[in-house]
Formats: sequence, C-alpha cells, structure tokens
Amino acid sequence: MSVQIWTFVFVILSFGLYIGIAIWSRAGSTSDFYVAGGGVPPLANGMATAADWMSAASFISMAGIISFIGRDGTFYLMGWTGGYVLLALLLAPYLRKFGKFTVPDFIGDRYYSKTARLIAVFCAISVSFVYVCGQMQGAGIVFSRFLEVDITTGVIIGMTIVFFYAVLGGMKGITYTQVAQYCVLIFAFMVPAIFISILMTGNPVPQLGFGSELTPEFGGGYLLDRLDGMSEELGFGVYTEGQRSTQDVFFITAALMFGTAGLPHVIIRFFTVPNVRDARRSAGFALIFIAILYTTAPAVAAFARTNLINTVDNIEYTEVPEWFTTWEATNLISFTDKNGDGRIQYVGDPEVNELDVNRDIMVLANPEIAGLPAWVIALVAAGGLAAALSTAAGLLLVISTAVSHDLMKRSFMPDISEQQELRYARMAIFVAVLIAGYFGINPPAYVAQVVAFAFGLAAASFFPAIVLGIFNKRMNKEGAIAGMIAGFSFTALYIIYFRFINPAADNAENWLFGISPEGIGTMGTLINLMVALTVARFADDPPEAVQNIVEDIRLPGEPDKTTSGTENPA
Repeated sequence: MSVQIWTFVFVILSFGLYIGIAIWSRAGSTSDFYVAGGGVPPLANGMATAADWMSAASFISMAGIISFIGRDGTFYLMGWTGGYVLLALLLAPYLRKFGKFTVPDFIGDRYYSKTARLIAVFCAISVSFVYVCGQMQGAGIVFSRFLEVDITTGVIIGMTIVFFYAVLGGMKGITYTQVAQYCVLIFAFMVPAIFISILMTGNPVPQLGFGSELTPEFGGGYLLDRLDGMSEELGFGVYTEGQRSTQDVFFITAALMFGTAGLPHVIIRFFTVPNVRDARRSAGFALIFIAILYTTAPAVAAFARTNLINTVDNIEYTEVPEWFTTWEATNLISFTDKNGDGRIQYVGDPEVNELDVNRDIMVLANPEIAGLPAWVIALVAAGGLAAALSTAAGLLLVISTAVSHDLMKRSFMPDISEQQELRYARMAIFVAVLIAGYFGINPPAYVAQVVAFAFGLAAASFFPAIVLGIFNKRMNKEGAIAGMIAGFSFTALYIIYFRFINPAADNAENWLFGISPEGIGTMGTLINLMVALTVARFADDPPEAVQNIVEDIRLPGEPDKTTSGTENPA
C-alpha cells in the first residue's frame, strides 16, 4: 500500500481510539472534568504526563532543530528534561499537598488576593495560548504532507478532533486518551530510529548508534566525525561545536527549566492521582517515559542531517527522489536555481545556497529519506499527531479551567452551579481552539521556538511566585503581584519586539547582553524575583493562617483538610 493509504489507516484507527476513549470516560462532574476525579493510577498518570509534556516540539521539531544547529540544540534536551526533574522534586509534591489543582488557584489562595488570582489567570491563558499554537502548527504540518491537504485544512482537522475529545471528556477523557497517545507516539518515534540506526551503523540501539561507525554504504568512519566533515566542507558550522554564545545557551537552558517547572498543564497532572505519594510515583514514571524519547532525539537528528546531505547535495534537480517532490508540494522544502546549472547547491553561505528546508520536517521526512517501508513512514505521521494533539488537549483544559473555575467561579460568579461551570469551561475551549488554530495557520516561528517562548513566559511569571509561595512564608501578596507583572511584561515585550515589531533586528548584536528571545525568560525570572523580594520588604507579612499553611505543606504526610486553602479576596 502507498504511504497515503497507510497514513489514512493509522490516523483513522488512532483517532477512532481517542474518540472512543473520550466517549467511554465522559466527564459528568467538575471533578471529572478538571482532575479526572483524582483517581488515576500512578503508572497511567505517568504515561499521560509524558504525552502531555512531550508535545509536537519534542516529537517533530526538537530533533529537527538539533539536526541543523548541532550541539547548540542540546539546550532543549537539558532545559526541558532538567526542568521536569525540578518540577517533580521541588514543586509538584508541595503543590499537590496544598490541594489547589490550578496555578491561579494556588496563587490566589497562597497570596490571599483576588488580584493575584486574576493576574495568574491572565498569565496562564497567555502561556497556554502561545504553547497550543505550536501544537496546531505541528498538526497542520503532518496533515499537509501525509494527507496531501494544505496546512490550513490540516490545522482545521486537528482543531476539530482535539475540540471533540477535550470538550466531551475533560481531564478524565484527556488522561486516558493521553495514555493511548503516549503508546502511539513513542512507538512511532522509536521504530524508524531503530530501523535507521541498523541501516546506517548496524547497531539496533539508536543511542549507541549515535556514537558508532557508519556502514560502508554510508562511507564508513564514525557518524559524528563524518557529519562534522560534511558540515564544514559545505560551509555550515561544525556539528559538534556550538555556534551560540555561552551566556545565550545558559539563559535558554535556564528559561526552559524554569518554564517547565511553571507550566500549568503539567502541574495539574499531579492532582489526578489519589494522594501525594502517588504524585511522586507518577512523576518518576513520567521521567522514565520521557527519557526514552529524549535520549533518542540526538541520534535521530544526526541520522537525519547525514541522510539529507548525502541525498540532495549537488544532485540534478530533475533526478531528485520522490520524497523531495512530495515535500516540495507542501512548500516546506524548496529549490531555487541561483546559478542556472540545474543542480542543487546545499551550502552554508545564504547568498549561494539553493535549498531551503523547514526544520520541522526533518523527523517526519527522515524515514522517507532513508527509504524505509511505507507503513513506517505513515506510523511517524500518526505519532506526530498524537504528540501535537495530546499536549493541545492539556493546554486547552488549562485555558478552560482558568476561565470557568478561576475567573468565573472563584472571582466573579461564585454562586454558579456545577453544570453552569462546565458549560463555561466548554465554551472557553471552543474559543481557545479558534484562536490557536489561527496562529497555527500563521505561525511566528518554528514549532520548538514558539514553544520556547511559552516556556519563557511561564518562567518569568509563575516559577518565582510558586517557589516563593512554597519556601518563603513571609512572601506577601504585594510582592507576588509586583513580581509577576514585572517579569511577565518584560519577557513578553522583549519577545514581541524582536519577533513581531522589528524582526530584522533579531540577532546577537542587538539582543540585550547577547540573550535571544528564547532565553530572555531567565532574565524575566530574575526580575520577577528581585521585584517580588524588594516590594515584599515594604509591605505587611501575610496573615498568620497563611504562614501556617506554608509550614504545613512542607511537612510529610497528607494535607490538613482544615487549614488548606485560605482565601481573602483583595
């Protein structure tokens, strides 16, 4: 069968499974809709957390970016994985014990302020919107290539599917759907990686093939040595040497770490298990499931880059392989014959280079470039969709929860019924899907870069407020509010300026202290901390009841039901 037929088979089967799970686990209460009733087993929650966290950026875009920028791309690996460890060990158990299942809920109650809650709602919605746009963009790329529709149609299809099971099942449906999606995405990522590792190095373990010698068919020698030589010969930077400044790599890595620890859609997953102990266990399971993909991504990136150079450089355009022509139809790869010789010149000099490759296609196109069977190529498409839609569903739930629970129920309409709250949540998802779809069709950058912006905003707004709220019992509402406003505003304005207002100036010469928009969230985090601690010194200490709660959540055991969750709307 052709790739397209196999794709239809895998997509229909997987989507049918997702929708079936959503119907089976339909949410009938706000508890089911927001936290799956709090009864998800740790193993299942670990798989769901991994799927929720490993988005289209992890599956589609991360290895693609690494394949183009080499060692510099490892800041995605270090930042995202390190951030998850930070979240799992430093924050999640305490937040779970505090007993508030949304970040705005925690901030509103910990800082005894309706104003703090509203600012947190705004930040949560903004972060989630930026993040979900990247997922819709990833879904559009997959649909565009493998179902042979335009990207706009692909995004609309993805919007429709994720809207259906997010609205119907809420967190309960999303959780068990994400368990299935994790199985699909990890199988889809590993199978072609193993195939290609065997073809290129003879080693079935991609993580070991990454450091092995190539087979004679691929020229022999160690993979990375050969990739370094080819890259340097063509005028690209040496693959295993970094091109970015040390401070920018540090700031990007830190921003991704702090942002991961402040992501609302990941934090909420620790409330879907029965108790604090299970929250810790599910965090450990999730880290194992995440590590499977993250340790494989560098190998996939190196395989993809080597195959691309070997396949297209200096080839007659009339003799390009079928995969090139197919992807060319999506406008995600293009050839411009600048010297008129009919041959593709793929070089590092932008004035001479004749091939433009969208980095987001590398993982998806890699099996085709390597000549793998059609069913493997189609499997990767199903995996990419699973990664994009699983995270999109979690983010949409955060947006709906922020609107219905934190904004309506806890702030402006405390007397609404449970059914009315559910109705507002579903309406919020509908609006969020439309906005995310628009930016998925008109993306501001590559998927992983768009997601990096979301992490920077989360780092600059939530991370300091959560850490200080847990570990500094004297942090008051005035400090937290001032810090969140300062950190979020600075980071957002920096990103908006360089990405939308003046993109021509988006280079190291114009960046503040040489820090790129992807890394500016670290500076925003520091500003948040400094402003919060400074302002807090000139305001009254928090009420004694709040200080007692902060002390209580750091003690072993389950939360004290009589003291958890004090609020004084101010």
